[in-house]
Amino acid sequence: MARTKQAPLRHSWKTDIKIQRVLATKRESARSIRKADRVKTKKYGRYRPGFRAIQEIRAYQKSTNFLIPKITFQRMVREIAATLYPGLRMHVVALAALQEAAESYIVGLFEDINLCAIHAKRVTVMPTDLKLALRIIGDEKYFRSSTTSL
Repeated sequence: MARTKQAPLRHSWKTDIKIQRVLATKRESARSIRKADRVKTKKYGRYRPGFRAIQEIRAYQKSTNFLIPKITFQRMVREIAATLYPGLRMHVVALAALQEAAESYIVGLFEDINLCAIHAKRVTVMPTDLKLALRIIGDEKYFRSSTTSL
């Protein structure tokens, strides 16, 4: 079928203004809807793998705070001490020193465990690394030796 021309509609200037206003409000509402859609579906940037881990490592290396919450550690120490020595009282400074020593030991142990994993050409720390690190350090009470001493 052939296309036919459409004659332009005759408008007065008043109807043109009304049409322009209607079109403007439609455009504005469409913009606001599109903007609302964009806000909802905004994609946030992703960090590269390992970047967050490095950030956490740097943050922990900068800070001097305890890694274990004080209250939790003190409660655990008091419970263990109460089973061994009922009625034992501890000073807050003594508990802080005990927590400092415990965290220092754990951090050093994890450094050794990480070195064992790297030596095995792995990145993931495994229980075998813990056993090896404890054996190298010489903490006999934490690992079972298959050999018997004579």
